[in-house]
Formats: sequence, C-alpha cells, structure tokens
Amino acid sequence: MPPAARSESGLPIAPVYDESSRNGFDPEAKLGEPGKYPFTRGVYPTMYTGKPWTMRQYAGFGTAKESNERYHQLVKAGTGGLSVAFDLPTQMGHDSDEPIAHGEVGKVGVAIDSLDDMRTLFQGLPLDKVSTSMTINAPASTLLLLYQLVAEDEGIAGHQLTGTIQNDVLKEYIARGTYIYPPKASLRLISDIFAYCRNEIPRWNTISISGYHMAEAGATPVQEIAFTLANAKEYVRTAIAAGLDVDDFAPRLSFFFVARTTLLEEVAKFRAARRIWARVMREEFGAKNPKSQMLRFHTQTAGVQLTAQQPEVNLVRVALQGLGAVLGGTQSLHTNSYDEAIALPTQKAARLALRTQQVIAYETDVTKTVDPFAGSYVIEAMTDDLEAAAVELIQAVEDRGGAVAAIEQGFQKSEIERSAYRTALEIDRGERTVVGLNRFALDEEEPYEPLRVDPQIEVDQCERLAALRKERDNDAVARALDQLRAAASGSDNVLLPMREALRLRATGGEVSHALRDVWGTYVPRDSF
Repeated sequence: MPPAARSESGLPIAPVYDESSRNGFDPEAKLGEPGKYPFTRGVYPTMYTGKPWTMRQYAGFGTAKESNERYHQLVKAGTGGLSVAFDLPTQMGHDSDEPIAHGEVGKVGVAIDSLDDMRTLFQGLPLDKVSTSMTINAPASTLLLLYQLVAEDEGIAGHQLTGTIQNDVLKEYIARGTYIYPPKASLRLISDIFAYCRNEIPRWNTISISGYHMAEAGATPVQEIAFTLANAKEYVRTAIAAGLDVDDFAPRLSFFFVARTTLLEEVAKFRAARRIWARVMREEFGAKNPKSQMLRFHTQTAGVQLTAQQPEVNLVRVALQGLGAVLGGTQSLHTNSYDEAIALPTQKAARLALRTQQVIAYETDVTKTVDPFAGSYVIEAMTDDLEAAAVELIQAVEDRGGAVAAIEQGFQKSEIERSAYRTALEIDRGERTVVGLNRFALDEEEPYEPLRVDPQIEVDQCERLAALRKERDNDAVARALDQLRAAASGSDNVLLPMREALRLRATGGEVSHALRDVWGTYVPRDSF
C-alpha cells in the first residue's frame, strides 16, 4: 500500500476510501438535494441538465475600440457573458494623463477614463441581453454607473441589466494591492452600492467576493475559501449595520474562486464552501430567503499554474481545471488562454480557451446528470476535511476581531505568504512536479510571437482627455464633484452625486480624487 499523500491544503489523502471513510456521514445533513439547503450538491435543482454554465471570457486591452472589437469576436464565437479587464490606472482611480499612469495605459486591460470611453467599449453590444462582469474593485461604483449611463443612452433601463462588479476591496488589502481608500471608507462605499443597486439595478450582482487572487498569491484551497468567507461575513455585517435587511441584499452576493489542476480537492472545495456559507447565512445572520443562503460563484482557471515553458501544455492544464470547476458546480467559468504566461492572449488563443469550455459542455457527459460526484467516498471525505479546516481558520479570523481587524494585523497576508513560500521551495527542490518547468523540460523552447500593446495608445488616450476637458461644462463638473465630496463627508449615498458627475463627463480619476479628498488613502501596515 503506498504512503498517504497530502493535498494542496496539507490535508491527508488516503490511498483507498471506503464506507469507513464516511466517519458518521449523515446524507441528509451533509448532502441534501440539489438546489436545497445546505446546497452541497449545487445551488439549482437541475444544474447543467437544463442549460450549461455561463461561458464568460475575460478580455480587455489597449483602447476601448480594440476591446470592443474583441468582445464582438467573442460573442460571435459563442460566449454567453463578457468579462472586462481594466488597465492599472483605471483600477487605481487615475486618469490616463496623470504622471503616475505613464507606461501602464492599456497594458493589462482597457483604459476607461470617461463616459465617452465606456460608450465606445460597449458600442453595438446588446446590453439588455448580454451579462457583463467587470473586474474592478476600489472604483467599482464609478464603472458600474458609467455602464448604467451607457445603457440608458440606448434606452435600456436599469432593471434590464445583468452582470457583476467584483467590488471586493478586502482581498485587495490581503493579496492584490489595487486599493485606494482605507478599509472603513471602502466598506461604506460598498454598502452604498448595495443600497443603490437594490433600487436602481436590482438584477445586478453587487459584489463578487474573491478567493481567486488570494489563491494566485499562494493561498491553499482551505485558505482560499476561509479568508473569502470571512471577508463575506464582514460585508454582510457592514450592510446590516447600514440598515439593510439581509434578505434584501444577500441574494445578489456572488463569489469568485480559482480552479487548480488538483481536480478532486477543487471539487471538494466548492462543495465545502457552499455548505459553510449556507450555514453561516441561516444560523449567524438569520437569512430566511433560500437565495440568501446560496453560494453562487464564478470560476477562473489558475493563471499561477500556467507556464511560459512549453505553453501548449497549458491547454491540457486549463481543460482539467475547467472540468474541475464544472464538476464542482460553478455558475460561470473563464478558461485562461494557453499563452497568458507570456503576454496578453492572442485572438486564436482566446478562441481556443472558449472552445475548451464548449467541448466540456457539449462533447462530454458531465452535464447529463446534476451531481456526478455525489456519494463518492473520496469526495465526501475530502469535503468534510476541507470544511473542518476552513471553519477553524474562519474562527481564527473572527478571534482577531473579524476580517478588517485581521487585515490590519497582517494575519491573512502572512498566512498566504508562508504557503506561497512553501510551494516555491517544493518546486525548486523537485518535490512538486511542474511539467515542462522542473521535469520533462526541453533543451530549447520554440519561438513565440506575443500580442503587444502599442505605446501610441497612451498618447491617443491623453489627447482624448484633453479634448473632453475642453468640450464639457467644467463649472458644472466642479459643482457635481463638490456635491460628491459633501455626500462622502456625511451619510448620504455617494452614488447619486457620483452618477451626476459622470453624466456631466467627469473622469474616473476626478471622481476618485474627490473621494480621496474626504476619505484619504490606505497605507499598508508594512509601509509605516
């Protein structure tokens, strides 16, 4: 009998599982029926037997015009949802013509400075029919309002819009770094978004609470779901403290996880996360609406596991990761392009990534039954182990005063850094195999021509901003920004004056700077 192995989370994996592995397993309490509490088997009764998950491809680069062309290509290829990548200046609340933005305009996503850019980005796309996800956090309110204003220009009302803003700032302090304001101000802004969307854009998912970026920074599966759900609890408490009823906003909460190549543990991870969240919402927060208890999530395959060496091997990795997400019951999925470890994906690579999902959906039989792994000895045992370890780690966050207090103490960040360091050592020592990198390598790599962003984009974007500032009513913009500062200083919902400022063609940077004037900016603990 071979020795017991260890999972990505460091939990034991037995060589054989059988009835004794169930350890007092109670099918009614642990599994239930698909679409019913505790949602272990999926959030919907029919899952993919009725229709497949939303195939949502993440794209955005250069100018709004270039990205618009890519979106039209993806829609034509059969994608069911768009997912927008923004460049770093946009993510950090800076305009393209600010000195701090130099060299970064259009590089890792599309540059969006104003309502004019947003109109170009979505020109000709049916916003009342397509679901749009925007990977934006600190300035999420700004981009959401720009999207709403573009839709209104097309005669599309807010109640017709569907999509998601990531809007998960707490994980930025832990793992990613694109924060602007201090945590308490960020939570205030998030609760204002919840309240605004309840009235104005009721079908919109107001937050996508993300474990993905923590996983990319080195978090184990246990850390990924524990820290994500701890953050989610903080958001729920904030909204309730702001006067919102839990069942008014909780049905629009969504989550975002990674899918690694360790397929069995990933399936168990998704099942454990659903079960924990259902119990938290019902028992801790008193949510009565079953939709408030559902953990609905988007999945992206693991960018951190892609290799620049032998990049075609990434096609195999992505297929396995995508399959794990589907077997785990994801609601939408982005499959990475095989060349993303080198540069922005080419059009061919992006199409192949979408085709990977389509093969899983239409050529395999995994969509013909609701829950393919239900009752599996190994999956149920691993789910129990992951659940117990994640609950223990969530409690460790709670013992430190909750997610914000733990962030300020550096707890989550240090735990993830330790895991990342351990993984790096294992790869360096050859204890963890990465095909093409530390085993089965080639003596010489084949040449590859990556997609590159033209530096002229920054020049053109700055010229457009200069023209906008000449054409608009600058006095009206200044008055609107003053009203935004006044709302931020008090208790009024900041999205209402923000929408008016953006309608008058205030830029995203100007809006963020107005809030900086009142709330300040966050300085991380290790920078003091």
